[in-house]
This record gives sequence, structure tokens and C-alpha cells, in this order.
Amino acid sequence: MAQVTLRTVVKKYGALQVVHGIDLDIDDSEFVVLVGPSGCGKSTTLRMIAGLEPISGGEIVIGDRVVNDLPPRHRNISMVFQNYALYPHMTVRENLGFSLKIAKRAQGEIDRAVDEAAEILSLTEYLDRKPGALSGGQRQRVAMGRAIVRHPDVFLFDEPLSNLDAKLRTQMRTEIKKLHQKVKSTIVYVTHDQVEAMTLADRIVIMRDGHIEQIGTPLEVFEAPTNTFVATFIGSPPMNLLEGRVAQDAVALANGITVPVPEAFRAHVTDGQEVILGVRADNLMPVGHAMPMEGAHAAFDMTVNLSEPLGTETLLFATLAGEEVQAKMLNPRPVASGEQLRFQLDLTRCHLFDAQSRQSLR
Repeated sequence: MAQVTLRTVVKKYGALQVVHGIDLDIDDSEFVVLVGPSGCGKSTTLRMIAGLEPISGGEIVIGDRVVNDLPPRHRNISMVFQNYALYPHMTVRENLGFSLKIAKRAQGEIDRAVDEAAEILSLTEYLDRKPGALSGGQRQRVAMGRAIVRHPDVFLFDEPLSNLDAKLRTQMRTEIKKLHQKVKSTIVYVTHDQVEAMTLADRIVIMRDGHIEQIGTPLEVFEAPTNTFVATFIGSPPMNLLEGRVAQDAVALANGITVPVPEAFRAHVTDGQEVILGVRADNLMPVGHAMPMEGAHAAFDMTVNLSEPLGTETLLFATLAGEEVQAKMLNPRPVASGEQLRFQLDLTRCHLFDAQSRQSLR
């Protein structure tokens, strides 16, 4: 396997710049996920690593080689696409071994590599079938197997699960995680789905408009978002954001509501400063239907506008300081629209962002 390093990498299409000098270090055997909204530059970045797109500036290093001018076949990478890209007239065995056949490897070597990949991905019983006789998940496993047989330095995945239904996506996430544990490979994975990113990644790279907004472990980007974009992009439902002003160790929100400044932020704010209070639904819960809050917390009444029962919990939409916010109810019961409940807010889990820069004030 190998490290992957991007040094001030730029991509332009004529006068249009879509990737703006990004720097990224991916360790050997690390699983890194590039995530962000459509058009953020994540797939373009992956294609530049693969050599399918020429870079406009900077440097890409795989292992100890600068690969800027190397064609894809000389980079020793394997790429798995979202549309599988299988040959429909070939059996699974033939699809898996095709790249090795083209490379003129010995038939015995091809057979061993195909059998090994089929064993890893539980495809042995399907080796004599053609892609048309396989389910979507099985086809995606064949696509991954075709990458495995080459023993590449780096695996690249370009939104491989986007064509699958919700149940299959969950199953395939598990398959990909198991694959990484078995082959101990370096993986760069692109998705727009933050759940995929959170469940698969060792580290997440969050992109927007061709820039990297934050790099960190799933827990780091969830618990310590660097700005409001990351705060609302990572986590489901998105973080609630409420505008306010600091006044005497409190955040004054609309309609006369005040919330104490969370202790972690007190040294970083000044009286009169305009801020944004960030609150996740998991930390805003009705009294009596919440996890016990051991640290500092605030309480206030809110009117419920809508409830979404989810079985073990209910998602509540309510009004706070003139804004609709989302809260969680554990130990749920039916909640009627217009019902008023007392909610408690875990201050130790709240965030403060500067209102102008929208950067975290931690």
C-alpha cells in the first residue's frame, strides 16, 4: 500500500477554477472519505488522483513517486465507479480476471487472484454467472473484486453506492468496511452522503466550492465543527442555528430568550458580539423524555409544530426565539401539533460561531 499526498492541487477548466489549491496527506492503509454537496470538487479531486483529469497546478504523490504526468495505468491504483462498469457478455470470473489477462499474466496467477478476490467478497458461487443475473449489490462486489485482483497501492471509490436502494447501501457499507479490514488498503472514497462518510471513514475531508473546510475523524467533525457549514452538513438532523448577541455571559436570542454562554466559549466572546448559537437535536429534549443531563443546562417552554415518530424516538419540530428548531424525544409518546412542552438544553454540548465569519469561537 502507499501514502497519497496532495500539495496545493489546483484544477481549472479554462478561466473557471473548481479546485483551489488543496493540501491533503493520506496515510498508508488509511480510509479517507471526501464528502460535500454536488459541485464541491470531490469527484474532480479523486479523478486527478486517478490520472483521469490532468491537474492545473500543484503536485500529487503516491508512495514515493510524483505522478502528475503518469497515465492511470502506471499509477498502480484501482478505481470503483458508481455504474459498476462490468462487461455484460463476460462471466464474473472473466470480469474479475480481465485486467490481469490484458497485462498478460500467467493463467495460474489469474486463477489464484480471482479465487482470492471471490473468497474475500463472497462471490465464489457466482463466478460462472453473467452480470445480468446478479443483484445490484452483487454487481458492486464484482466491481470491487476487479479492483482487488490487481493488488493496487490505492483504491479509489467514486460514489459506489449511489445506485443502490437504502437497504443495499447499508449492507454494502458493511461489505466495504470489512474489505478494508481484510486487505488493509489505502482507500480514498467519494460520497455526498454524510452517513456513509461517518460510518466508513478513519478521517473525513469536508469540501465546499473547491476548498477543504475541515479534516478530522468522524467524531471530531461532529463534536467540534470548524464553521456553520460543517455543523449543518455533518449530523442528521442538521444542527439548529440561532442568531443572538452576547450580553453579560449570556446569549440574548429573539423574543427575550436568553441562554448562558457555554463554558467552553466564555473566554472567546465579548459583550455585544453577534454570534450564532448551535444546538443539535440530540441535546434539546423534553423534560422527562431525555437522557439525564449531568452538566449545565437551560430550560424553557416551546410549542410543538410537528412530530415525526421514528419508533425508539420522536423528532419534534418546535419554535424557539422565532425560529423552527428540531429536538429529540426519547421514551416517546404521541405529541399533538400545538402542544406546549418544557424542554431542556445541554449547554455542555452547544456551539458558538461568529455571526460574520461563521467560524467556530471555540
